[in-house]
Amino acid sequence: MKIDWLKPLLGHDGPFATVVLDATRGSETGEREVENRWRSVRRTLGKDGAPASLLDALEDAALRPTYLRAPHGRVLVANADGVLVDRLVRTPPSVNQATYGPVPVLLPAARAADESVSRVLVVVDRQGADVSWVTAGGTDIGSVTVAGEHDELSKAQAAPTQQRRVDARAEDSWERNAEAVAAEVARVVAERSPEVVLLTGDVHAVRLVHGALPKPAAELVAEISGGARGAGVNRGALDAQIAEALEVVRTRRRDEVLDALRAGQGRDDGGVTSIEDVVAVLQRGQVRELVVTEAFVAAEEQGAHRLWVGAEPLQIATTREGVVELGATDEIDEYPAGVAMVRAALGQDAGLTYAPEGTAELTDGVGAVLRWADGDTPHESAPSMSADKERLREGV
Repeated sequence: MKIDWLKPLLGHDGPFATVVLDATRGSETGEREVENRWRSVRRTLGKDGAPASLLDALEDAALRPTYLRAPHGRVLVANADGVLVDRLVRTPPSVNQATYGPVPVLLPAARAADESVSRVLVVVDRQGADVSWVTAGGTDIGSVTVAGEHDELSKAQAAPTQQRRVDARAEDSWERNAEAVAAEVARVVAERSPEVVLLTGDVHAVRLVHGALPKPAAELVAEISGGARGAGVNRGALDAQIAEALEVVRTRRRDEVLDALRAGQGRDDGGVTSIEDVVAVLQRGQVRELVVTEAFVAAEEQGAHRLWVGAEPLQIATTREGVVELGATDEIDEYPAGVAMVRAALGQDAGLTYAPEGTAELTDGVGAVLRWADGDTPHESAPSMSADKERLREGV
């Protein structure tokens, strides 16, 4: 998943405040609950030395409505220049987190991209549609209503000699209205570039709209049940259908990356694993997708791994001497491995994918899918037995 939206963090000086907040507003008291969560976070940041001006900027962002009904979280990163990252996360944190220090805590922010799915929701009937959209991370939320101009919608009972004409006029109205909806959906898709178009509502209208969509939009459609215009919708059932469809997109996206990593490792030229080897390919700008496991994230939270970096994102190494060898002369510092790796990934327009427990075997919990490889690229021999993995790994 692309993480280029984190680029505003590059070139900014610390200290940074990083906040991961439960932003769910699930009841009439939801606004007050979010305010209470924020006050607790604000106190923590204040005790750690964050200035009032930075806290005020974060507060404006933290309390801004998200217009999402399902549980969700919010990731914020700010410094003296203001709020640099504001991203929504599908799963709210079990504990609200706040840190204030010399570097931002990038893995929670990057995870927001991995969990987010940009989508368009189209709820149709035979008269028109309600079209709404949410871009990845919830940074662009909007809606539009399409009202068809053809209103002869009912196949009313008529004299036998006239029934066929009445039916034909009604069906023509449905088709014309569906064409108007399809045109608007195509426009929104072209402007917003969603990963999926969720289409629901009147069964006949859904079929007509789907059939009227141009190919680029039609290929993104996932038809779901439970939606309807007007009152009486079982919102819980519809939300469950939407969540299931979005999870299909996430799974497909993740599987494509993990399949590419396995294939690259199998060829011994398109994928690497272990902190040392991933750092080596990050230095050379070879990474297309950085992959981290849940275990790696948990270890990062405990400060398990640290790396050295220079002023440039690709100046990354396991030792200070290694960074100097890459040409760094000043601004040399030691960062948490997750921060250093995501920073280097940003510097080469790489993406980031989280691998849930059991979906990938990665040494040190980290791997990379490569854009290219040559004789100097680290590689590993494929072991025939799991116990042989470390013995057979070799760097060239």
